[in-house]
Amino acid sequence: MNIEQQITSLRNELREHNYNYYVLDTPTISDFEFDQKLKQLQELEKAHPEFHDPNSPTLRVGGEITKNFETVPHNYRMFSLDNSYSKEDLEDWEKRIEKMVDGNVEFTCELKYDGASISLTYENGKLKKAVTRGDGFQGDDVTANVKTIRSIPLQLKGDFPPLFDIRGEIVLPFEGFIKMNAERVELGEEPYRNPRNTASGSLKLQDSAEVAKRPLDCLLYSLKGERLPIKTQFESLEKARDWGFKVPEAAKLAKNLEEVLEFVNYWDVHRHELPYETDGVVVKVNNLQQQEELGYTAKSPRWAMAYKFKAEQVSTVLNQITYQVGRTGAITPVANLEPVELAGTIVKRASLHNADQIKKLDIREGDTVFVEKGGEIIPKIIGVDFAQRDPSSLTAKYITECPECGTSLVRTEGEAQHYCPNAEGCPPQIIGRIQHFISRKAMDIEGLGGETVALLVNSGLIINYADLYLLREEQIIPLERMAQKSAENMISGIEASKQIPFERVLFALGIRYVGETVAKKLAKHYKTIDALKNASAEELITVDEIGERIAQSVVSFFTSEENIATIERLKSYGVQLEISAEKLANQTNTLNGNTFVVSGVFTKVSRDELKKLIEDNGGKVSSAISSKTNYVVAGENMGPSKKTKAESLGVAIISEDDFLQMIS
Repeated sequence: MNIEQQITSLRNELREHNYNYYVLDTPTISDFEFDQKLKQLQELEKAHPEFHDPNSPTLRVGGEITKNFETVPHNYRMFSLDNSYSKEDLEDWEKRIEKMVDGNVEFTCELKYDGASISLTYENGKLKKAVTRGDGFQGDDVTANVKTIRSIPLQLKGDFPPLFDIRGEIVLPFEGFIKMNAERVELGEEPYRNPRNTASGSLKLQDSAEVAKRPLDCLLYSLKGERLPIKTQFESLEKARDWGFKVPEAAKLAKNLEEVLEFVNYWDVHRHELPYETDGVVVKVNNLQQQEELGYTAKSPRWAMAYKFKAEQVSTVLNQITYQVGRTGAITPVANLEPVELAGTIVKRASLHNADQIKKLDIREGDTVFVEKGGEIIPKIIGVDFAQRDPSSLTAKYITECPECGTSLVRTEGEAQHYCPNAEGCPPQIIGRIQHFISRKAMDIEGLGGETVALLVNSGLIINYADLYLLREEQIIPLERMAQKSAENMISGIEASKQIPFERVLFALGIRYVGETVAKKLAKHYKTIDALKNASAEELITVDEIGERIAQSVVSFFTSEENIATIERLKSYGVQLEISAEKLANQTNTLNGNTFVVSGVFTKVSRDELKKLIEDNGGKVSSAISSKTNYVVAGENMGPSKKTKAESLGVAIISEDDFLQMIS
C-alpha cells in the first residue's frame, strides 16, 4: 500500500469510527486506539502535504483563525415558524390546510431543539459551507468552526444527491454544559448562563481550536435542494440518517391530528429526560408536494407549525415604569423588574406594550407581577399578584410628554400607541432611523453598527441618513474606539451601499408601515422613487396588498419637505432610487391584471421559478382558487378538488407549456 492509499484508508476508517461514536453512540474501538490512528494520520499528512484534504478527520481539532465572519446569502431562505400554544390552534391550522390541498394530510412530528440554527451545504458528498440563520436571507459563514463538531459529517456515504442544503440545530448537551461550567468556576470565571446561548456564541469564536474543545452536537431535520430523491418529510429524515447525519430518532409519522396531540402530550412530560434543551414540537405536513401547494406567507411556511410547551413563569417586583422612544416616535412603556431567573436567563426588564395594556392589567410600580417567557424572545408581564399589593399604591399615570425631547405626545384615534411627533428633533428617532437605514435587511452597511451611529449623531457629524455619504475618514478617526482601519471599512461600506437595489433602499427609508414585503410590491409597481412620490392615496390602494393605512403613510412621507430634500440628496450621491435597467429588462406587463394559481409538479422550470416568472411579467400569484383567479397553471399530479373548483368557477386551466408560450 503506497502513502496515498494509507492516508485514504486511515481517513475512511476514522470517519467510520467518528460516525459510530458521535452519531450512533456505539463506539467499536477505544478512545486510545482512535487517538493513535488520528496521530498516525496527522504525521502522514504533515509529511505529505500534496495529499491535503479540507475535509480530513484531522481538521476536527481546529486551529483555523477567522477574524471576520463573512456574510453570505442562503441558497434557500431560512423561514421562521408560526407558533401555537393549544389544541385549538393546531385544529385551526389543520382546517386551513385542508381547504388548500387535496387528499389525505399526514404529519411529521419532530422535537423542537433549542440551539443555534445552521444551514449546511454539501457538494459531491463533502461539506462545502456552514452558514448561521442570520436574518433568514443571509447569515455568517462559520464553516471552519462547524467542521470541528464531531457529529457533522465532512464526507457523506450512500446515495446522496450531488448538491443540497440541510438545516439543523447546533446544541450543547446538558452534560457538556455542566462540565464546562464546573471548569469555569474552578478557574474563578463566571459560569455560562444557559446551553443555547453558549452554543450560539461558540460558532462565532475566532479560534476554531477553542470551538473544538466544546462538546457541541448537531441535530438535523430539513433537506433543501432541486429535485431531491424524496417525496415526504419523514422519508427525508430517514435518507439524511442513511447519508451519515445525526437525525433525532424521536420523529413520528402521524396519520391525523389526534396522533399529533399524542406525540405532543407525551413529550411535554418526557422532554425533561432528554440530554438537550427542547421547547416544543414542530409539526409539518408530511407530503412534500402538498408543502409546495401550501407555500409560504411573508415570514413562515404554511405547512409547518411549532407547538410550544407551556411557558415558564415567575413572579418578581416591578420597581419602576420607564418609557422608550422608537425610530417612528412610538412610545413603549418598559417594566424595570427586580432581577429574576427565567428560562435560563436573568430578566430585568419586560415590555408593557402601551397605555391600554397597563390599564387593562392595572399594573402599578411596587406590584409583584407574573412574568412569562413563551414564544416571544422578550419576556412579558401577564398579570399582577393583587394579594401582595401595597394598599397605598397609586394607579399608574401614562406620560403626556416625550421623555427624550419634552414634546407633547399624540395618540391617533384607533391606535394603541402614543407617539412623539418631533421626528426631526427627537434624538432616539434620529438615531433609530439611521440605524434602520444601515441594518442588514436594508442598506447592510458593513463597518457601521448601531452604537457607531449613535456616536456619529452625538458627535454632530450626521443628523440624517443622507449625511452618511458625506463622511470622511479624517472626521471618523478621532472618535472614541475608532482607528484608521475602522474608518476605512466604514467609508468603503457606505460607498458599497450605493449598489443596494431600489426595493431595499425603499425599505431603508423607514416609511411607517412599509416593511420588506410592501417595499418590494411598491418598487415593482412604481419602478422609480419619483413615480411613487407622485402617487395619490387612491392610486396606491390599487396596488396589490396596499391598504388605506399604508397608502396614507406613504403620501404623508412624501408631503414632508425634509424627506423630499433627503431623497434628492441620496439621488445625487448615487443611491439606487429606481429599478435597474438590467432588472427592468427581465420584467414585462404581459400578465398585468391576471391572477394565477400554481398546482402540481413541473418539468421545464421549478415551481419557484414559475412563480417568479408570473411576478416578473406583471401577474399575481395566489395560493387558493377563487372567483378572482384568471388561470390555474397545472402540472403533473394536480389535485382533483382544485381541478373541480377551477372548472366550477370557469377558471382557465393551462399547462406549463401554455404558460411559457404566454410570456414568450
